[in-house]
Amino acid sequence: MGYAVNGQSAARTRIAGRSRVFRAAVAAALATLIVVALMAAAGARAATAHAARTFSLSESGHLRLTSHHGFTLNEQGNASGTISGTIYIHLHVVSTNRVTAEVNIYPSGGSLTGYANASYHPSGSVATFNGTMYIARGTGRYSHAHGSGLSFTGSVQRSNDAVSVRVTGRMSA
Repeated sequence: MGYAVNGQSAARTRIAGRSRVFRAAVAAALATLIVVALMAAAGARAATAHAARTFSLSESGHLRLTSHHGFTLNEQGNASGTISGTIYIHLHVVSTNRVTAEVNIYPSGGSLTGYANASYHPSGSVATFNGTMYIARGTGRYSHAHGSGLSFTGSVQRSNDAVSVRVTGRMSA
């Protein structure tokens, strides 16, 4: 009987050892499959990435007042130049000598949003502004757009609040 019990113990030990080896092999195979799947997913993402293109931006816009709220002029018009499309500007007169602006351009295939900060110089029937703008975000074909230190200049006709604006500089998309 002792032999049978010892034989059974030895058999159990061999089976348990084989079971551990089998579990280790399955775990290694699963780990390999996970690594391969992650590498394939990373490769697919890399294949869909696109190279950023940098170009000189030179936009002009002529806008008309759509509404105003306090010291904010909401303007709409057409932008022409490097990127053409509908342009919206929310021009906020912060003080007698400073303005800020949110600029949204909607060219074909996407949009661009930028923010500007400029000095403001009212003089008679025209007020001018001169400052800088940065591109904060884009959508569609401009989803990776960015740029900073863009020149932001223009004027406001004080009789009807019509705005002319010019944005120039380098940006990437």
